[in-house]
Amino acid sequence: MISKTKIKRLYKIYKSPIRKLHRILNRTQFLIFLGALVGITAGFAAVLLKTIVHYIRIFLSTDYNIPFQYYVLAILPFVGILLTVFVVKHFFNGNIGRGISNVLFEIAQKSSFVQHHKMYSHIITSSLTVGFGGSAGLEAPIVVTGSAIGSNFGKAYNVNYKDRTLLLACGAAAGIAAVFNAPVAGIMFAMEVMLTDITIIEMLPLIIAAVSGALCSKIVLQEEILFFFNLKQSFNYANVPFYIGLGILSGFVSLYYARMTHRIEHFFSRYKNKIYLRAIIGGTILIILTLLFPPLFGEGYNSIKILSDGNPSALLDKSIFASFSDTQWFVLIFVGLIAFVKVIATSITLSSGGNGGNFAPSLFVGAFFGYFYAHFINLFRTTPLPESNFTLVSMSGVLSGVMYAPLTGIFLIAEITGGYDLMIPLMIVSSFSFFIAKHFEPYSMDTKKLATIGQIFTSDKDNNILTLIKTADLIEQDIMTIQLDSDLGDLVEILKNCHRYIFAVVNAKNEFEGILSIDDIRSIMFRQDLYNKIRIREILKIPPVIIQTTDDMRTVMKKFDESGHWNIPVLDKKIYVGFISKSRLLLNYRNQLRKQTGIL
Repeated sequence: MISKTKIKRLYKIYKSPIRKLHRILNRTQFLIFLGALVGITAGFAAVLLKTIVHYIRIFLSTDYNIPFQYYVLAILPFVGILLTVFVVKHFFNGNIGRGISNVLFEIAQKSSFVQHHKMYSHIITSSLTVGFGGSAGLEAPIVVTGSAIGSNFGKAYNVNYKDRTLLLACGAAAGIAAVFNAPVAGIMFAMEVMLTDITIIEMLPLIIAAVSGALCSKIVLQEEILFFFNLKQSFNYANVPFYIGLGILSGFVSLYYARMTHRIEHFFSRYKNKIYLRAIIGGTILIILTLLFPPLFGEGYNSIKILSDGNPSALLDKSIFASFSDTQWFVLIFVGLIAFVKVIATSITLSSGGNGGNFAPSLFVGAFFGYFYAHFINLFRTTPLPESNFTLVSMSGVLSGVMYAPLTGIFLIAEITGGYDLMIPLMIVSSFSFFIAKHFEPYSMDTKKLATIGQIFTSDKDNNILTLIKTADLIEQDIMTIQLDSDLGDLVEILKNCHRYIFAVVNAKNEFEGILSIDDIRSIMFRQDLYNKIRIREILKIPPVIIQTTDDMRTVMKKFDESGHWNIPVLDKKIYVGFISKSRLLLNYRNQLRKQTGIL
């Protein structure tokens, strides 16, 4: 593993002259400059990853005249997952933070600081998983890699949280732009998924980064490595009802994708501490699935191109069902099954220890489902639907429903087809799919778990600010306590040295019993004849609400709003910890708001 010392030395090469520029340029100019650097670096990282996987695939798929070579190839995903698990365990301390949700977590909970090793660890591990045929995509590892590059550039030049988050998004945009040669899709992805708030001025570094990343892939990568299509048929307005139907069904396919993924993740979670057993189980299932459905091998972009060219029977060439390639109904059923089995294969690949993402698999599922939909309808129509167009448009639909990024899906397909002839059906299908998925699931499959517990940002800006505030940081422990068995005289003695007007009443075990305020005893506090007669247990009050140390800030704010109180006691189960005041909460909220807007 590359040491932190070597990485720091690499930074020093660039730091000195760039620091001089930092002093000369204003904030926007410097961010544009850094955006270009981040874009070029992330672009080359994406090129490197795609190239490594491409040549691994060429090496492994070459015909070596080995007996049963096809069956040997089916074992490779198993090997790739085992190698990935080994590398993660022994070189990266057993955790590299997989997936886009991990980056969103670091934006919300770690001030957009991403660990150094993520600039290369995902290149290594995803190369092993996907290069050896794991049924996953490279886009999520590229996003993590680009985000780490952007974050660490920001850290190196001491930019604030808001600017560091922008550079992180620049790295993600450049990665997506490079892998698809689609800069607009990269920008849309960063805006829909990575950033919750952005101004027009701040879009400039994002645009420069995406263009830089796309240029890297355009200049360096050969055409066969890039994912592109030549549009064969133009859009026909008469087919709008069928595109609406495709959009609705794509939304339900996206829901199936999300829920099946969560079920499989839940199944493998029981082997959380048995990483090699988990890899063996997952790898074995993948061998069986790959033997039955060869297109599940790897990312599957070649299979998508076969479908878009209108030659689905070629998908059966190396399968055990090759003898049925001339049977139209069997080929159609085979294509439809692959659309649904791909979800299972991808979830198993990732849940059993492989590294990859759901971006490419969602495009794959969309393509196969779109072809199945159009071809099925064509069996009963005299005027055929353009199956290639439906294949492409459905890719955008399922991507929109899975990632909750409809603009990314629309512009991605528009760019990889070389034009905007399909813009109207892309908008129709993506919008309907997104609407259906969003109606049944408020959060995307990648973010649902963390968004539900308030650990990542969402479109709700107030909750995003509250996410940054921790309950433990607000607890005031300088409020005096008084024992339950004390009397009024004891309380008056405490008042002589106390500057607060509220008290916590506890028992001998420091368990919370209630509260007392000066207002509660004002009428009797100067009557010395009552000091030994009135017990604290007789005059304490039970507060209408309490805060537990495990409550998140959204829950805390809700309790303040519903109770109307300005001070609420905090307990650790029954043990008294302190108080939280609404004024302190609001002060922290304002401070976080300043950081979010870049005003320090």
